[in-house]
Amino acid sequence: MIKNKKILIIGGAGFIGHNLAIKLKKLGANVLIVDALKVNNLESVKSNKNDLPFPKLSMKILVERFALLKKYKIPIKKIDARNYNKLCKIFNFFKPKIVIHLAAVSHANRSNKNPHSTFDHSLRTLENALDNSKNKVQHFIFLSSSMVYGNFKKKEVQETERCDPLGIYGALKLSAEMIIKSYNQVFKLPYTIIRPSALYGERCISRRVGQIFIENCLNSQKILIQGDGKEKLDFTYIQDLVKGIIKIIQNKNSINKTFNITFGNSRPINDLIKILKSYFPSLEVEYQKRDKLMPKRGTLSNKMAKKTINFKSEWPLDKGYRKYIHWYKSLYFSK
Repeated sequence: MIKNKKILIIGGAGFIGHNLAIKLKKLGANVLIVDALKVNNLESVKSNKNDLPFPKLSMKILVERFALLKKYKIPIKKIDARNYNKLCKIFNFFKPKIVIHLAAVSHANRSNKNPHSTFDHSLRTLENALDNSKNKVQHFIFLSSSMVYGNFKKKEVQETERCDPLGIYGALKLSAEMIIKSYNQVFKLPYTIIRPSALYGERCISRRVGQIFIENCLNSQKILIQGDGKEKLDFTYIQDLVKGIIKIIQNKNSINKTFNITFGNSRPINDLIKILKSYFPSLEVEYQKRDKLMPKRGTLSNKMAKKTINFKSEWPLDKGYRKYIHWYKSLYFSK
């Protein structure tokens, strides 16, 4: 079902997108990435327009990322998906059967600080993608977030749980889900919505917690934790998410459904510290006041994904995070 399938990944040069594109290409898909390259851009990182704390390390990550995309001959069209006419030309030229929409502001804190930019990059790109997909595309896949749930009311949250997001980021993701469902109602556009959680893994520069901790250790800087570190997150290795997306593409039972694609077992943030201490014994930790707009989370049940699309996570934190640390150390000390 994937071999020779035309798959368009909007916002595909980022952390999730490039890992997914490489896997799809290995499986024989015809993959095209559309990305404005404003964040995932060598020049912006070099000049540090995005205020990254370790721009030289981020540059190394991007160089490796683009080298892999080049190795697997995955083309990138430098187009801002907010431009309807330019995106329309890509759809008419490429004629994708599957669209995977990743374009968005990738960080909750940035969304709360700059709501206008978040609306612009999230909802406008989505609107353009949906309008170009209606009556043409066989499957529209959207990456949402565990942030749509807001504060978890149970230790394990299922997809049927009432969503009550905190802050701009979660609210926008939930709004996007509703817009996608409306396109299904009006235009019969087949969709799947994915809610991942606490992602980590190779070649990420989007300042996720697992990345921040490792980079601080490599640069002998203190690790800052909001709260007491006992709060649990469903840490999910990038290759588990990629595997879940592949299963969704391969299985027709995924159509018009929403899935938690996660490891399926939450761990305290302090467990990251325990793992890191085995590599960086002298690391320092400072516990700070917790951000009230950061929801209290836990385990996202992936039972429906197991039952419906035969998804099974393979990377527990002790295995995946150690692999991630080894990769980071190798990159950091490379010339």
